[in-house]
Amino acid sequence: MPRKIAIAFLCGLLAISFTTSLLAQAQAPEKQAPAAAVPEKKPAEATAPEKKSGVPEDPKKHTALGLYVTPKEAYDMWQKDQDKVKILDCRTPEEYAFVGHAPMAVNIPSQFMAYSWNPEKKEYAMKDNEKFVQQAKKTFKPTDSILVMCRSGHRSAKSVDNLAKAGFKNVYNIFDGFEGDKVKDKNDPNFGKRTKNGWRNAGVPWTYDLDQKLMYFRK
Repeated sequence: MPRKIAIAFLCGLLAISFTTSLLAQAQAPEKQAPAAAVPEKKPAEATAPEKKSGVPEDPKKHTALGLYVTPKEAYDMWQKDQDKVKILDCRTPEEYAFVGHAPMAVNIPSQFMAYSWNPEKKEYAMKDNEKFVQQAKKTFKPTDSILVMCRSGHRSAKSVDNLAKAGFKNVYNIFDGFEGDKVKDKNDPNFGKRTKNGWRNAGVPWTYDLDQKLMYFRK
């Protein structure tokens, strides 16, 4: 009998030890896997500044206000708000009448032909219209959006700057002008001709017809 009691006692001790071991394992904190190494961030490479669309490459077409439109954009602007969007053709009356013009464009020349020779440019010399800004003020409101056009964007850029100095805020350069830039590819059959861009080549309305209300007359 004592032997049976001893065996029972040993079995009880083993059961208690086994149970204690299981409880200890259950309560022990789980070992976490080592954290994955975070790759070191490389400094971002410097990128070239994004070129703004719509800004002409030719610096002679740039203006102080920095507002530019193509002929197609100018026509679309005018169509959407004809009461406030005005198109100003600052070419000479001769160009306006004989080369053609946008049918809604008001002609106020920024320069006149001097009827003398410019040996440097190999063309007629030009002289400024000293009343250009004064005449523009009589024609347009300060709140108007004025889209200025010349032959290819140079005279119109100067005209925009003169209007800006006079207080006009919303003055755009139609930087392709009416005739556009010359084709520079010597292999092109149109080399030297103004068929590259411009109002006349943009698929928008233009005419030779003259409207007395829009023409320029010396006073």
